[in-house]
Parts: sequence; C-alpha cells; structure tokens
Amino acid sequence: QEKLVESGGGLVQPGGSLRLSCAASGRTFSNARMGWFRQAPGKEREFVSAITWTGTIAYYADSVKGRFAIYRDPVNNTLYLQMKILQPEDTAVYYCAAGIDLYKPYATVTSYDYWGQGTQVTVSS
Repeated sequence: QEKLVESGGGLVQPGGSLRLSCAASGRTFSNARMGWFRQAPGKEREFVSAITWTGTIAYYADSVKGRFAIYRDPVNNTLYLQMKILQPEDTAVYYCAAGIDLYKPYATVTSYDYWGQGTQVTVSS
C-alpha cells in the first residue's frame, strides 16, 4: 500500500530553519510529481513547492521563493523541504503529496493522488 510519512516539523523562532522529510513507501514514485502543501487554521490547503521525482525542475509559491528549497533522494525514496528565514505566517500543517498525472497543474490540490498525514510547523517567539 502506498504511503507517505512526513517528519521534521516543530516549533521554531522567526528567522529560524527547519527541514521537513517525506518518506515514500509501498511503491516507487519514480514517475510521480512530488509536492509540499500547507494548511493554516481556517484556511484552505495551499501549494508550497513541487518537483518531478526524476527531474531537476522545481516550482515554488511566491511566498516561499528564495527561502524554501525542495529536493529528493530517489535512492532512499525520500522528499525534503528545507525551510529558512521562517516567519509566523509560515505556521501551518505541512503535507507531502504525490501526483501520477504529470499533465495536471502542479499547484492544484486535486492534481495529487497520495497524501501524507501532515506535520505541524509553528513559527513563534
């Protein structure tokens, strides 16, 4: 059974850094697009970043561009999100996702078929 498990969330002060991990199991997502989304209380789930599992092209939301970096380790079937210069508005539950159809828009929630359970990131002093 396909499974995505996030880890690495926590409490960090403004300006701090965190690295999120997403361990994929149950199948090889070698042809999938992998993405990170986040959802703050009372808000809709929003796109953060995406990357083709075997590609080198990454996409970022404007709000995180220059601060976040997405990358993957195909050997260990793991996706990462390095987050720097974190701000209180980055506080949210962060979700890892995998989308099989690469022709679907990369920033749309419905373009992804598999989701992790989420990991909480809180940015506060």
